[in-house]
Amino acid sequence: AKCFDRINHDYLLSKIHCSSSLKRDLKQWLKAGVLDNGVFEDTEAGTPQGGVISPILANIALLGMVRLIEKMYPNNTNNKPFATVIRYADDFVVISKDLGIIEQCKIAITEWLNPVGLEIKPEKTRICHTLKPIEYNGKTEEPGFDFLGFNIRQYPVGKYKSGKTGGYKSRLIGHKTHIKPSQKAVVAHTEVIKGVIKQYKTAPQSALISKLNPIIRG
Repeated sequence: AKCFDRINHDYLLSKIHCSSSLKRDLKQWLKAGVLDNGVFEDTEAGTPQGGVISPILANIALLGMVRLIEKMYPNNTNNKPFATVIRYADDFVVISKDLGIIEQCKIAITEWLNPVGLEIKPEKTRICHTLKPIEYNGKTEEPGFDFLGFNIRQYPVGKYKSGKTGGYKSRLIGHKTHIKPSQKAVVAHTEVIKGVIKQYKTAPQSALISKLNPIIRG
């Protein structure tokens, strides 16, 4: 929740190992304040919105979260359930075959985020299955999840389209993974195209095409 607004400055600076002069510059940057429509506000927490250094500072603040989960539930070879974390800046997913592990990971990450000054946003957090609907906390969670503008889910299929396990003795698993643009991303993309068409409705066709092509190509 509001990652870039809430990162604890002291915690962040304690994780950065550099010369004292560079650390002093970073501290001044973090504490510089924000001027919005002529109104000045102190910045006691968070990194500068839109600042070129903010993404790397957020990465430093969250460094260690992935290691925590991998240490708790390592991927070793004795067929025990394990957890995998995929993180991009402040967006992340935790994947495991075991629902209990997912719930324990949520608690562990919540506790780990506390000294960073951060918390998991309930509205953006889901526990779901990738292949089938599940009942969780009194409501039905549809299969699959959105991550970084894409929807990831699995579909049951026959043996001719089934995915396989890896390794020497691979076997059919009875489902296939589909990764496609999320509904939200498709709507946002369409809205941008609509806006350009509206803006260039009196322009020559060639001008409109040259403006739309790079947007459509993404």
